[in-house]
Amino acid sequence: MKKFILILIFSILLFSLNSCSYSLLKPTVINNGDINNYTHIYVQPTQTLSSGTGTTGYYGNYYSQNKSINPSDVISGILAKKGLIKLAEIDQDLINTTLIISYGESGRRTVGLGGYTIEVTIQFISADSNILVSSCTAEGIGSTEADDLRIAINRCLNSIYGD
Repeated sequence: MKKFILILIFSILLFSLNSCSYSLLKPTVINNGDINNYTHIYVQPTQTLSSGTGTTGYYGNYYSQNKSINPSDVISGILAKKGLIKLAEIDQDLINTTLIISYGESGRRTVGLGGYTIEVTIQFISADSNILVSSCTAEGIGSTEADDLRIAINRCLNSIYGD
């Protein structure tokens, strides 16, 4: 019983150290124009990422959690909620009011005891001039890479819109 209590205390301590020993870097935003002047978006497609975690319980039971994310879907959903209209392709009649949205994973940073953050960068490019209107960079950390990306995308877009 003493061995079980020691393992439990050590596990709680290790979890506490790992989850509390980091802080996410503040998102950065570049504004070269006003994204509020645009009403339509074209989000460049991305691939779906699947990730998961697993652990073996005290009695040898294995528990796993799998998640997936398609970054362009998350970005489209957030921007649609802000009132922007998603286009399936760039429409020449709407080119003056359309932003092209591009997404990329731009870094990783080790935090805590074996954890890491994932950083993303999202660009808002004017469809008519191909000039960068705005961009944001933010990082996220969660229990899976899918969580990391979802958190980073949300933090990035919230920083652009001042939420």
